[in-house]
Amino acid sequence: RFSLLLLNLEEYYFEQHTANHIINKDCKEERKFRGSLKICSKSIIFEPDDNIQPIIKIPLRDCISIKAPEDNEANNPFTRNTSGGISVVCSQVFLIKERNVIAPYKTVRGRTEHLFQLDVAGKVGDVVQTLHQLYRASCLDKMGDQAAMITAILQSRLARTSFDKNRFQSISETLHMECKAEMVTPLVTNPGHVCVTDANLYFQPLNGYPKPVVQITLQNVRRIYKRRHGLMPLGLEVFCTENDLCSDIYLKFYNYQDRDEVYFLIATYIENHIAEHTAESYMLQWQRGHISNYQYLLHLNNLADRSCNDLSQYPVFPWIIADYSSSVLDLTKPETFRDLSKPVGALNKERLDRLLTRYQEMPEPKFMYGSHYSSPGYVLFYLVRVAPEYMLCLQNGKFDHADRMFNSIAETWKNCLDGATDFKELIPEFYENDSSFLVNSLKLDLGKRQGGKMVEDVELPPWASGPDDFLQKSQEALESQYVSEHLHEWIDIIFGYKQKGSEAVAAHNVFHPLTYEGGVDLNSIMDPNEKVALLTQILEFGQTPKQLFTIPHPQRIIPKLKSLSRTSSHSVSIAESPVSPNEESFEDLTEESITLAWNNIAKLKLDKQYKIHKEAITGIAVTRNGSSVFTTSQDSTLKMFSKESKTIQRSVSFSNMALSSCLILPGDTTVISSSWDNHIYFYSIAFGRQQDILMGHDDAVSKICWRDGRLYSASWDSTVKVWHCVPGETLSNKKHHFELLAELEHDVSVNIIDLNAANTILASGTKEGTISVWDVTTATVLHQTECLNMLYLLFLLFAFFFCTDSRHLLSTGKDCCFKVIDVQTGMLISSVTTDEPQRCFKWDGNTILSGSQSGELLIWDLLGGKIIERIQGHTGAVMSMWMNEQCNSVITGGEDKQIMFWKLQY
Repeated sequence: RFSLLLLNLEEYYFEQHTANHIINKDCKEERKFRGSLKICSKSIIFEPDDNIQPIIKIPLRDCISIKAPEDNEANNPFTRNTSGGISVVCSQVFLIKERNVIAPYKTVRGRTEHLFQLDVAGKVGDVVQTLHQLYRASCLDKMGDQAAMITAILQSRLARTSFDKNRFQSISETLHMECKAEMVTPLVTNPGHVCVTDANLYFQPLNGYPKPVVQITLQNVRRIYKRRHGLMPLGLEVFCTENDLCSDIYLKFYNYQDRDEVYFLIATYIENHIAEHTAESYMLQWQRGHISNYQYLLHLNNLADRSCNDLSQYPVFPWIIADYSSSVLDLTKPETFRDLSKPVGALNKERLDRLLTRYQEMPEPKFMYGSHYSSPGYVLFYLVRVAPEYMLCLQNGKFDHADRMFNSIAETWKNCLDGATDFKELIPEFYENDSSFLVNSLKLDLGKRQGGKMVEDVELPPWASGPDDFLQKSQEALESQYVSEHLHEWIDIIFGYKQKGSEAVAAHNVFHPLTYEGGVDLNSIMDPNEKVALLTQILEFGQTPKQLFTIPHPQRIIPKLKSLSRTSSHSVSIAESPVSPNEESFEDLTEESITLAWNNIAKLKLDKQYKIHKEAITGIAVTRNGSSVFTTSQDSTLKMFSKESKTIQRSVSFSNMALSSCLILPGDTTVISSSWDNHIYFYSIAFGRQQDILMGHDDAVSKICWRDGRLYSASWDSTVKVWHCVPGETLSNKKHHFELLAELEHDVSVNIIDLNAANTILASGTKEGTISVWDVTTATVLHQTECLNMLYLLFLLFAFFFCTDSRHLLSTGKDCCFKVIDVQTGMLISSVTTDEPQRCFKWDGNTILSGSQSGELLIWDLLGGKIIERIQGHTGAVMSMWMNEQCNSVITGGEDKQIMFWKLQY
């Protein structure tokens, strides 16, 4: 029945002794109860073996005397068979869990004497000495002085003990480090010793509670996070699961050096087993539908220092539903949902106006809301029916008033909209599968409301048939299309760029300065009493999550015809499909074949290879029927290779300078090549001759694209130019007419360009590693992303391409990284490190086929950040790559002057 929750906040449990509790000694009513005497930093607790009897808690500050009577005292009550006795006289005592029922503590006031007879009489002197020491600490006037004295006692005990090496799982284990720490659980910390070996992480509690040793096998660790605990960077949380809410152990260290060393040891062990996930990598998975809204919020909470073991930083989830009165919940209506672009405090305009008036009149530091959206009190408000002992611990042995309890979903939502000081959000449990927190299954006496009604189960909205149905519909709402389209707005407020500064003011999202990370430096406060009072205030008030994003968060990509279920991001709902299963469109079949090809891309096999150039191949273009392959090379030639005859049919040299790229115009009649001689050459396939020259740049032309009658050219002269091209009449001598539509200015040479599918957005990459995203229609820059790795003085971007849905841009360069950029916001949302530079690639948004500097073809799982397959290819760098529309045929050109034909073999 005993738990650490019976202790006060910030109290430690030191030791326990088997003992008898003797009441009314030497009287007819004398009674003796066997049990366990527990010595704590602020109290004495006796837990009887008989569950009917209450646990007795005696606060040390309420003790009048604590002594072991001498044997030669005249009126010694211990002279008969009472060796090992301790007498405690107190003015107040708490009775807890009488008849083993969880209920508010009973307080017995008035002078009472309690005699405890230890089984081991020889320990009496030490126990009494310890109690006297702790009693003196509890009688100090100031909380800071109390905390300092108790900390000194604790550290002395820890220094006299060490980890018991006999607890190792194997005698062959190698010890890496040992240090002192505390295991953190909600509202409680338990001191002891941490030990890291080459195979396990151990924690041995000083008091042996709840078990002698907690052991975590390093091989099972999946995630590890550094935590901010009590506003200090001293926490470490370890997970052996990928998606669970609760961790396997949370440790708080006494200095950050020990924390960082343990983190390093564990992270070093697991880095070869699993990929480290950042907020950006989870964002990419969420955007592309690989993880649900629920999972994404869970990961963001974890990365923002939110933990189930720390109620002042408990995971925060949004109110989603705004309709708690209808008999049917309609998830197709926007009015069913809460406005996710606003914090709870700004949802009611009348209340917000009053708060803003007060805010304007307030002296610095100003804040709009006097309470937070997440605090220990709010968490336990929701969970009191399943965690009543936590509520009793937080509120000094009492439940809240019955009318302030979590009685009704609709009432709670209404109060969050209208209440003068109620701005709370929800907790993850509202979107999980365990509905026990809504039901008073423990039959707790939570009090009687005005009107005489007892507090029982939570009253649900009419559209929910029961607690499980309520959770099921809440989950459906969280994963609905509306929420998927707007969840990024709420993330901006809680974890993102609207959390602090002028954006927070504009979004009406300003809380008390003490709630923000860095709002106060505890180390700068020298007065221990002020420090303890401030820390207590902050922990009880609640804390704002660590800021994860400083620019707008991208919106989720909503896949066509796909339902966003938590269990599978690939399930297709028949009901949502506009065509019947038996009448699949040609586009559906093409999409299916492309998906099939990418799923099997690791089965790519070399079909044929030919050496056709004298220098590295820079560009590949293929006619629509696939019969002719055009290649450009640094040897200055454009060659036409016939797949059928396996011979070179044309070889053209426009100048003595290298050609950088080529493309075939629609109709397969003209090939365009860009050259380092500053020109762009038009070559007629039908007439076998140079048709035209565009002298449009002042330095080498590095890349060309053609879309809808427009030519886009990038150059080392620091420009990208957009041309409208009117074809000439080939039979006569009329030339092409070129009209310059736009000139996109850059600071340095431009190496690469690509356009989105709608031809409205152009991305350009410079030699210094800057990627610019342009609105083609207005010739203005939307975003600029610096992809510079400072290890390189000259950072060369080798390639980048828009994804098929045009939401993401993938780049690769000399810094040996794949980087994913969100086109809407310009945010760098993922980065995957490679062993060597990747010179060219194709991708479908999830999987990458790349050509490496060494000549291999590599297949990458972008979301997992790992290589799936290595395929031997060229003897030098893979310089260019072409892939057909069905994605089942690939041609590569290399530094080894060869072209290689690859086919998928299912």
